[in-house]
Amino acid sequence: MHRLFLGASSAALALAAALPATAQSTASEPSSVQDVIVTAQRREESAQKVGLALTVISGQDLEDRNIRTVNDLENSVPNLEVDSQLGGGQPQFRLRGVGLTDYAANNTSTVGIYVDEVAYPYGVMTQGQLFDIARVEVLRGPQGTLYGRNTTGGAVSVITNAPTNHVTAGLNASYGSYDAAKLEGFVSGPISETLSARLAVSGESGGAWQYNRDTGEALGDKDTKALRFRARWSPSAQTDIDLNLHYSRDKSDGRGLRLVIAPFTASGGSVYPVDTDPRITGWGITPYFAQLIGASPNAKPFRNNTGKGVSLRLNHDLGWAALTAIASYETFDRNEFNDWDATSSNEAGTFFFNDIKTTSQEVRLASPTGGRAQWLAGVYHANESVDGGFYSDFSQARNLGFWMSTTYGQKVQTTGVFGNVDYHLTDRLTLVGGLRYEDETRDLNDFKTQILAPTPSVRATTSKSQHMGQWTGKLGLEYSLGDDILTYANVSRGVKSGGFTTYNSGLPDQLEPFKFEELIAYETGVKSTLFDGRLQLNAAAFYYDYRDQQLQGILYTQTGRVGRMINVPKSHIEGGELELRWRPLDGLTVTQSVGYKYGTYDDFFFVNSTATEAARDPVTGQYNTIVYSDRAGERLPFPRWDYKGSVAYGWNLGGWMLDAETNYNFRSDKYSTSANSIIEGFWLVNANLTLSPSHGAYSVGLYVNNLTNDYSEESRNRFISASTGSPNPPRTWGVRLSYRY
Repeated sequence: MHRLFLGASSAALALAAALPATAQSTASEPSSVQDVIVTAQRREESAQKVGLALTVISGQDLEDRNIRTVNDLENSVPNLEVDSQLGGGQPQFRLRGVGLTDYAANNTSTVGIYVDEVAYPYGVMTQGQLFDIARVEVLRGPQGTLYGRNTTGGAVSVITNAPTNHVTAGLNASYGSYDAAKLEGFVSGPISETLSARLAVSGESGGAWQYNRDTGEALGDKDTKALRFRARWSPSAQTDIDLNLHYSRDKSDGRGLRLVIAPFTASGGSVYPVDTDPRITGWGITPYFAQLIGASPNAKPFRNNTGKGVSLRLNHDLGWAALTAIASYETFDRNEFNDWDATSSNEAGTFFFNDIKTTSQEVRLASPTGGRAQWLAGVYHANESVDGGFYSDFSQARNLGFWMSTTYGQKVQTTGVFGNVDYHLTDRLTLVGGLRYEDETRDLNDFKTQILAPTPSVRATTSKSQHMGQWTGKLGLEYSLGDDILTYANVSRGVKSGGFTTYNSGLPDQLEPFKFEELIAYETGVKSTLFDGRLQLNAAAFYYDYRDQQLQGILYTQTGRVGRMINVPKSHIEGGELELRWRPLDGLTVTQSVGYKYGTYDDFFFVNSTATEAARDPVTGQYNTIVYSDRAGERLPFPRWDYKGSVAYGWNLGGWMLDAETNYNFRSDKYSTSANSIIEGFWLVNANLTLSPSHGAYSVGLYVNNLTNDYSEESRNRFISASTGSPNPPRTWGVRLSYRY
């Protein structure tokens, strides 16, 4: 477990070691599917009583299925994809085909991400959050009448473990392929009659599964540390105050890309064939670029990201209503070097540097439970700043031969007022209505893109401003066919704010802001609990009317192609999900889900990449003819099908428990607009075997990820000349040890 260090963990580990390993009495396992209590609608209720498409993953499920980062959530949630574009450390979330793809850090996620009800508006901020988790709730469809921010795609809400009123502690340790090691620990308990606290720590090291095709040097080692401290003070029976302090540091290697599609001829004449081994990658860095970014002259792709934050939450029972107030401050410092041509030729080296700061305040009033009307009203305000940019090394790229810099500052101020009412018209029929108004001002200040060397010149400078004031809302009906069957139908409108393209071309068309997007969603579904609680079967169908969809498009010049965020005037998406959780036998749990979605552009006149590439001059490499065409009717670029599930069974072996679990995920192919090619579908199968005493405090286990060793890519791109894919890891395995007191 080399290089594994857990900052601030010594207190937790020492206390866990000092506690006696007393036997734990375990209750007999329930024969029915356990009812999960969620707070998706800002009140505690059964997930089966929520008239929304909702998937819940418990903390135990996260552990059993080896879900270690937010990217891994896609393996357990239908119609969810989480990809880090170009192998970077910024995850991109997509729910039901609605999601933003953007490698810059200044545009907010289309899917709302929350940790303990605090919004993380920028995807890069979400790394390092999945440890010591109670559950993850994923809501599909527009959100805004209950949550702090307005989103079109949905919401992913991470709820961490709260402090306990009794002393408890635990350790999880694992070691596996490529010297990958992970260690987590926590300690929790009362400090006084009114105060309790919880400290959780996590760290990873090793795991370098890629290697340089030229030198054999390894790439992919993890080096992460994270800490979370929660304290809960209950000065009275009516009041709780919850403090959350957290820190994360990621100094891991970056992800290497792989050459795909066709041989790549570098500007110096070197010919690189298509990589046949999924583990092969390559990189290079020039002395000038290394000095510019403050890195070693032989640096490989790396990250040096730090996140810090604090939040304070007040819950107070006023009698006639429950008052909730949340204040938070979050910072994220991003420093990340990527090699996008995946060779030793320096044609597309990129270094991101960003300083992100967000402050938010939310105040809500909610009615007491049990009445005919359940209502909620709130106000949300946030201030955000994103400063920084990126450096680019095009020093050996054909028709370029220089180093560039793009810098900017961005300020965002958002205020939202929202309310929601569930009114029981009868004992079985409920009318649901919600409304929100959001006002946002977004300013891009001092944007500058320039050539740094060999001949310095400024390509573009600008400042832009954008304002949005929009009403959104929801109207729905819920009808109970009995205590165990709920049907619902909703229509909702969501918006997601616009923004700015902060790439490094400087073309006038590229610098114009893109508009906010609007989505009107029609959804109907059913939730059922059958066969004495042994089976939960949920289904949903939806149709999305999508206006001004935000899309990462491209612009062609005579000498090359550049990216730009654009708006598609009109498109639509339709599909559905089927989810099953079943306990056919005591000890056997089966989960299955199928997601389907299909969408097309309805109104879209844009550049035709295939025709433009075909017209490229084979000698000079220039684009002398740029072809535009009517793209209406073309399929939207996301997978059509996904199938996900798990099977777990536990045996009682005379004083010992043996638990076997396998989980699997199939994702069908999708079209990559940035690479103008198809990313093939793939299967991912994981397996786990755990042995523990029936009345003991520890367990030992084996795990295998990607059991079938299938090759898959999460994203693909064609940057300058090289066509590259971002591969997922091959088969890995390991052992793990868990201890609880």
